[in-house]
Amino acid sequence: MDATVSSWLVIAMGILAANLPFFNDKLFAAVPLKKSAAPADGKGWRKPLALRLLEMVVLYFIVGGVAFMLEARLGNAFPQTWEFYAITGCLFLVLAFPGFVARYLRKRR
Repeated sequence: MDATVSSWLVIAMGILAANLPFFNDKLFAAVPLKKSAAPADGKGWRKPLALRLLEMVVLYFIVGGVAFMLEARLGNAFPQTWEFYAITGCLFLVLAFPGFVARYLRKRR
């Protein structure tokens, strides 16, 4: 796998992983959570925002690990400083914006 394909693979994984917590009510889209109480709107149980954000942080590190593995496979993996993680963390939040809008800001009829 060359560098171009690896780069696009990491970008696609980042987009999918950033939006995954907002498009389902299961933990990591696989583990159903226990229904403790139904919300007042009567639409069933929803995953709280804090849990969605925690899931995003875990998925950020998973995507980062895959990216590091692909980089190491292509050649030397470069050491990263805090600036790299600050920028990629903000980029991950920007990539999650469509899912956040679809879940919390879109009007439901």
